[in-house]
This record gives sequence, C-alpha cells and structure tokens, in this order.
Amino acid sequence: MRSNIRRIGVAWAALAGALAAQGQPDNMRLELANLRQDVMLLTQRVGELSMTVEQLTRDNQALQAKTGETYVTLEQFNRAIGDINRTMQGALADQKRETLNQVGTQLERLARQTQAAIDAVAKNQATRPAVQTSFSDNFPKEGINYTVQAGDTLAVIARKNNAKVQDIINANKISDPGRIQVGQTLFIPQGK
Repeated sequence: MRSNIRRIGVAWAALAGALAAQGQPDNMRLELANLRQDVMLLTQRVGELSMTVEQLTRDNQALQAKTGETYVTLEQFNRAIGDINRTMQGALADQKRETLNQVGTQLERLARQTQAAIDAVAKNQATRPAVQTSFSDNFPKEGINYTVQAGDTLAVIARKNNAKVQDIINANKISDPGRIQVGQTLFIPQGK
C-alpha cells in the first residue's frame, strides 16, 4: 500500500514538473503544490497507521502470551486490515478522480485562453496593411543619407528633406513603412 501511495506521489511530482515547464499560471502551480502536499501527508498517515497496526499486533501477542487467551483471532484481524485497505484505496481513488477533474478543467481553460490569444494574433495580422514587394526605379538618383531619429516617420523625413515618401520607399526598398528604426540610415532622393 505504501508503494502505491509513493507511486501516486511520484506521478504528481512529474505532472507538476511538466505543467511548470509549460509556464502554467501561478494558481495552477499552487493547487498542484497543495495536492502534492496532501499526497505526502496521506503517505505519512498511512505509515503511522501501519506502525500502529504493528504495535497492536505486538501488544496482542504479548497479551496472548500472558493470559493464553485470544482477544482477536487472526482472521478477524486480517479482515479489519482488509477493510482499512479498501477504505484507503477508495479514498485515494476519489482524491485522484477529483484531482484529475480539476486538472482537466484548468487545461480546458488554458486551451480557451490560448485559442483566444491565437485568434487575436490572427486578427491583428489580418488588419495589417499589405507589405510592398515590388519597387519602382523611377526616383531621383541624387540625394542625401539620413539617419532616422526618435519620432521620425517617412512622412516627417520626407517633409524635412523636401522629398516624396514614395521615392524614399522605392530608393530604400522599404516593404513596411511603419517599421523604420531609430539609427537606421536611409537614402533620401532629391530633385526631379
């Protein structure tokens, strides 16, 4: 019986480790830690009960040796031990079922949250403007180099340098105009 409870404890520890590795929410880790503690306490309690049964067996044998009378037959004792084992196994099965239900519910909730996050990312991708993949060579070939400053956009840079936004995009082959970076050097076509 102790080995069964230890196996359950080891299984819970493995499950808790696997869920922690997946970055589970803190409340789920706390619940798993509480369940692990319950299994450890249950294991300890079974050990205490086993020691009590052993002590009762020794006491019974000592009394039998002193008086020669049998207070409990071996069959009655074995029946009582069997009843205790069945009760413990039933309690462990109930606790396991309850724990699995809780874990299942939490996994379903996590799956819904993950799906909602995936849907949000997909929605954001769908609303992004199309990325330009072809560029015209129809822009002035003379110009200056410009280093992007904080707060700059292509429109601001074009205005500062008396240039056209589309000429800057074509000259630098900028596929996403919203993604210029501070410190980036751009060729600014001028003239025409």
